[in-house]
Amino acid sequence: MTEQNIIIQYLFWQFLEVPKSILMGWRNFLKFGLNYFSIPLLLKTLFSPWHRYTWTYPRGFDIGKYFEVFISNLISRIFGAVLRVLLIIIGILAEIFIIFAGALIFIGWLIGPALLIAGLIFGFSRIIF
Repeated sequence: MTEQNIIIQYLFWQFLEVPKSILMGWRNFLKFGLNYFSIPLLLKTLFSPWHRYTWTYPRGFDIGKYFEVFISNLISRIFGAVLRVLLIIIGILAEIFIIFAGALIFIGWLIGPALLIAGLIFGFSRIIF
């Protein structure tokens, strides 16, 4: 690339090098969002107790205590599932935002030079006429 025309170098940079970098950065942002919200892990542990809050069953036979521990563990699991679903929804919304923002940046980069030239032509035509 040392002996090429500067216009060819610019076109190579504008339409090959930078779009490849934008796509790689976009992929990294998507991976980061997936890992930041731990969506695969939250799906695997959806019905696990929240922060492992569990109660142990008593040794003797006491139906009231068994029922109390069962309800407490059930509430902990339901609470964990509700919070995990909320975090999964927030993570998916963040991923959708990253997808749209990345597409907007990528398309904007590709059509930017055409918009610049069209804007210059339109601006000069408004000045002259």
